[in-house]
Amino acid sequence: MPNTVRGPGAGPRATGRAPGRPSAAGPAGNRGALGAFTPRRLPGSRRSGAGLSPDQRGLRNRWGLIVLITLLVLVVGRLAVLQGVDGAEYANAAEQDRLRTYPIAALRGAVLDRDGHPFAYTVDASRVVADPAVVGDPARTALALTDLLDVPAPELTQKLSEDSRYVILASKISPETTDAIDALELPGILFEDDPVRLYPAGAVGGQVIGFVGRDGAGLAGIEQTFDEELAGTAGQRRVEVGSGGNPIPSGIDESSPATDGDTVTLTLDQDVQYIAEERLAEACADGATTRASAVVLDVKTGQVVAMGSCPGYDPGAYSTTDPDLLGNPLVSGVFEPGSIMKAVTLSAALEEGVATPDTVLSVNGHIDAGDRVVTDAHDHAPIDWTVTGILAKSSNVGTIMLARQVGEQKLEEYLRAFGVGSTTGIELPGESAGILQASEEWSGVRAANVAIGQGVSVTTLQMASIYQAIANDGVRVEPRIVESVTDPRGRVTPAPEPARTRVISESTAEDMAYMLEAVVGPDGTAPLGEIEGFRVAGKTGTAQRANPECNCYAGGGYVTTFVGFAPADDPQYVVAVDLERPTSSAEGGQVAAPVFADILRFALTADGVVPSGTARPDFVLTGR
Repeated sequence: MPNTVRGPGAGPRATGRAPGRPSAAGPAGNRGALGAFTPRRLPGSRRSGAGLSPDQRGLRNRWGLIVLITLLVLVVGRLAVLQGVDGAEYANAAEQDRLRTYPIAALRGAVLDRDGHPFAYTVDASRVVADPAVVGDPARTALALTDLLDVPAPELTQKLSEDSRYVILASKISPETTDAIDALELPGILFEDDPVRLYPAGAVGGQVIGFVGRDGAGLAGIEQTFDEELAGTAGQRRVEVGSGGNPIPSGIDESSPATDGDTVTLTLDQDVQYIAEERLAEACADGATTRASAVVLDVKTGQVVAMGSCPGYDPGAYSTTDPDLLGNPLVSGVFEPGSIMKAVTLSAALEEGVATPDTVLSVNGHIDAGDRVVTDAHDHAPIDWTVTGILAKSSNVGTIMLARQVGEQKLEEYLRAFGVGSTTGIELPGESAGILQASEEWSGVRAANVAIGQGVSVTTLQMASIYQAIANDGVRVEPRIVESVTDPRGRVTPAPEPARTRVISESTAEDMAYMLEAVVGPDGTAPLGEIEGFRVAGKTGTAQRANPECNCYAGGGYVTTFVGFAPADDPQYVVAVDLERPTSSAEGGQVAAPVFADILRFALTADGVVPSGTARPDFVLTGR
């Protein structure tokens, strides 16, 4: 190779390229006019950063910073939301999950007699419940509870093992027992209010008091009529519980207290009520009486002092009682009362001026009534009886003769004025109005029968109310059995005053009391109704009892009744008694009058009523 002289920039190094690589400037290897170096990347490449001015780079950096800050703000903001707003919601949800709301039962109000003796009241008790999901060891928990709850351990174990969050282990548990269970600190075992309704008088007054169902609602008697007042208003408790289901001592515990029920005070006297029911039970034990009822009324006020029937029932055992016995037949059961209704017919005769107690009628032993013949208890030849004698001897014929002089429409008016055919409005459910057909619909035999207490039906309470009006100088006071209602704060609301209606004049009432006293005299039909030391006025009744098997009277037996008051010269109490005797023909003066006398005797002596200070008058029963 010839030697050449390399000038500045000549030779391989000066070309700026590696040997063997062609020049970017062309085949000759020139750099061009400017001799500029050819870079390996184009200007403006991101990696090179070449080609950006300082302003462009600053702008790019600022936008990058803005994006970074925006992302940071979003992240921090979301954290703030989670910690603040959403966090409160999550915390509240978690708290709510730990909160349990339990009802606080109101104690049902008491039912008292007029002297404050309880017929019914409620005591605290609890229902023991469990959350099986929290119970640690069902078998061990069951063993700890079996004796306290008096429930077999296998039964408790089965309940505590259920796939449920709520099971009832036992009801009506006393506070002492719940305290003992609470001391065991068993996980998942809780208590709910479950008050117990008690009836300390047992069956005494049971038909009046009624009973409550398993849900605590009144289902009969006063318990039903005054259910809203007695029930009170339930409260509630919100409490925070831990993992074991037990309240957290420092947790939330909020309560709205319950308002206990009102106390209802009745007009009943528990002692008189007891004696009345005891005497009725004796009557029902005679082998012929299937039902016996009695009502005692205060003459002046119309208040019910006693009201009972045999058979009765114990409100505390209503679930095991024959459902047919769970009513109150004294206000819902009706019957034909018989001759006790003659007092209404004769009151109408005296009030209308048809007769006086001494008016004499010639009374035959029988009388035509439409297509029938009505007789006295025994047919007889004509007898000259005074009106007093007609009542004392309970003459059907004599009474029908007087009723015909009064007139059918007028007699109906008096019957309705005495309360027959309408409810009394007493504060008890299921009251019947009785049965009284309109007089324009009476046939000849019906008109005759109504006058003597057949063909018309009443309740025992209505029967007593008729005689209360006569004993109270002719003024009927609607019977009532509630004296007052007292709220939990002790505020007493007296019962509304009952309606008072003058039915007959005072002079007619006085004449009727005189004639009714003759019934209990030695020549009347009810000397067994006498009470030593007291003058007694009253009337017997022996009515044919309808036979449901034939829809007739044949074979139905009798309903025997007695209603009266004492002292006849200053009446204080009225007693009405009726005995249902399907297989007996005994008369009211024989079987009902002694029951009447026993009950009235006790009511008078228990109240300290002074014996009569005057002698019984001499009665004129026959014409002279």
